[in-house]
Amino acid sequence: MALTKNERRTRIKNRIRKVVSGTTERPRLSVFRSNKEIYAQIVDDVTGKTIAAASSRDKDINKEKGTKSEIAKLVGKAVGDKAVKAGVETISFDRGGYLYHGRVKSLAEGAREAGLKF
Repeated sequence: MALTKNERRTRIKNRIRKVVSGTTERPRLSVFRSNKEIYAQIVDDVTGKTIAAASSRDKDINKEKGTKSEIAKLVGKAVGDKAVKAGVETISFDRGGYLYHGRVKSLAEGAREAGLKF
């Protein structure tokens, strides 16, 4: 039987999460993408704490106009700025089972512009 898109993405996500985990020195930038919105958070998996988070639903980003990719870049910059203020410079990128293309790639580029190192 063929897998649904969500089942396939969940399998890929689990495969990625076997390798990628966030530590205190190098937390994980986790991405979730829906049809309309995009969410990003920087997580320390050892302590189970979220260090910084941003989404396209935040008030300052929500009022911006543009394509979904442009909004994703703004989300990347926002989460990157919050992380740098919290003292995080290097991260490991968790694309969440999505292809590194389009909105996920734009978010990563925005985070790099904000000063994060992958």
